[in-house]
Amino acid sequence: MSPISNRKGMTLIEIMIVLAIIGGIAALLLPRLTGQLDKAKQKEARIQMSQIVNALSMYYTDCGKNPAALENLVTQDANCSNWGPEAYLKKSPKDPWGHDFVYELNGNEYNLKCLGKDGKEGGSGYDSDITLEDIQ
Repeated sequence: MSPISNRKGMTLIEIMIVLAIIGGIAALLLPRLTGQLDKAKQKEARIQMSQIVNALSMYYTDCGKNPAALENLVTQDANCSNWGPEAYLKKSPKDPWGHDFVYELNGNEYNLKCLGKDGKEGGSGYDSDITLEDIQ
């Protein structure tokens, strides 16, 4: 019996071919997976914004005004004795990409915005801003 016919295992070339095939499949699937992740983060941002709007509404009901900053939703507000740190949000809200939400107060009206993946104003695709109009 010759040693060649009893051979078990794979040669280096066979291993390299398998790795090349796996690499090619990964290269095709990776952009799809990251796109789905960004899409999920956009949905998560909309859900978080809805929760913030609910907390703002409850703050307004308890205090008769909107908070000066989103931080007032998670801490004791000296200007409102009805609102305490056991409030409706557990911690200061961050968007799914780790950026702060943009909260602007103009008199009795407020504006809430998520700046998207890039954390900058404007943008398109996953970098686009998410506003209150987008969650209603």
